[in-house]
Amino acid sequence: MALDFLAGCAGGVAGVLVGHPFDTVKVRLQVQNTEKPQYRGTLHCFQSIVKQESVLGLYKGLGSPLMGLTFINALVFGVQGNTLRALGQDSPLNQFLAGAAAGAIQCVICCPMELAKTRLQLQDVGPARTYKGSLDCLVQIYRHEGLRGINRGMVSTLLRETPSFGVYFLTYDVLTRGMGCEPDDRLLVPKLLLAGGTSGITSWLSTYPMDVVKSRLQADGLQGAPRYRGILDCMRQSYQAEGWRVFTRGLASTLLRAFPVNAATFATVTVVLTYTRGEEAVQLDSEAVPGTSATPAGPALAQPSSL
Repeated sequence: MALDFLAGCAGGVAGVLVGHPFDTVKVRLQVQNTEKPQYRGTLHCFQSIVKQESVLGLYKGLGSPLMGLTFINALVFGVQGNTLRALGQDSPLNQFLAGAAAGAIQCVICCPMELAKTRLQLQDVGPARTYKGSLDCLVQIYRHEGLRGINRGMVSTLLRETPSFGVYFLTYDVLTRGMGCEPDDRLLVPKLLLAGGTSGITSWLSTYPMDVVKSRLQADGLQGAPRYRGILDCMRQSYQAEGWRVFTRGLASTLLRAFPVNAATFATVTVVLTYTRGEEAVQLDSEAVPGTSATPAGPALAQPSSL
């Protein structure tokens, strides 16, 4: 599990640093006022944030995902691998089930983390800002709303994460096996990047409408009186006011973010696991036969699905 933890953390850091600016744009597009929209689209939103708040504005709320990524990635990759082993057979169905289990369990951390991230991304700049940082945000929410406030959007997060992580791991496994990813392959890194990026896009497309609902529920009441009574009421009001396109709002920036983030995450995890396990195997072989030096052919490719 130590190697799983290390690989998951490394992949998480890479993914967050690459993708957070896109996430900031996505959230702002999802929750902006439709009667007086502030942004005309993804590119305009990027330009406006940089112009008004500098490049650092794109990294608002970065502390929250960075703070939670250690636990989230340890949970996701550890739970997925252990569940797959417990199921006993490496089949497409079991890949999906193992990924779904990992997605559901990490919601305990993911939901409060995204709540803080969303509120930090939407707050005003300068002296008018409400929260000093991620921890301050969660503390203030707890003081005013209790545990229920901290877990706002939990059901919608579960409905988003459970199936999407199943699709995520299944797609990656199918693609890496189909492309024949092996350690001695000269195109290994490009293949891993392609598989990881495609997995991210597929998983987001599978549950994106629920992400819009989650963002709206978590931002509800931040700039005025609360509007929604729950998931179904949010979906109904959103559809009545803006039509079906509301459930694709911010999708362009999300997909732009999904490919590089998940390419970086999965490639990093796979490479770290492959070479750390290779070194571990060399040490074990040397200990087993004292006085001899092990010369293995090289580390076998360690996919996240086989943790």
